[in-house]
Amino acid sequence: QVQLVESGGGLVQAGGSLRLSCAASGRTFSNYAMAWFRQVPGKEREFVAGIAWSDGRTYYADSVKGRFTVSRDNAKNAVYLQMNSLKPEDTAVYHCAARPAIAIRTSPQNYDYWGQGTQVTVSS
Repeated sequence: QVQLVESGGGLVQAGGSLRLSCAASGRTFSNYAMAWFRQVPGKEREFVAGIAWSDGRTYYADSVKGRFTVSRDNAKNAVYLQMNSLKPEDTAVYHCAARPAIAIRTSPQNYDYWGQGTQVTVSS
């Protein structure tokens, strides 16, 4: 059974940085695509960044391009989201997601497995 567990969220001032981690277990993820989504109350879940586990290809939402970096560690079965130059509008619950395919997709409906989420709050 696939399990995804996020950590690393917290409260940070605007302009600051946070690094989120997603510990993945239960499968061999070499043919999976992993992604980070975020959600605020009353809004749909929004794609942030994705990475293909097999070759490290990445894709970013325009709103975070140049500020966020997604990466993976094969040995630790972990995916990371380095968030720099944070803005108040980045405040959300951040979820890690996985899909059993190598292509990164931006719609949450394409992902089969989800973590419980970690809260990121950016104060102005």
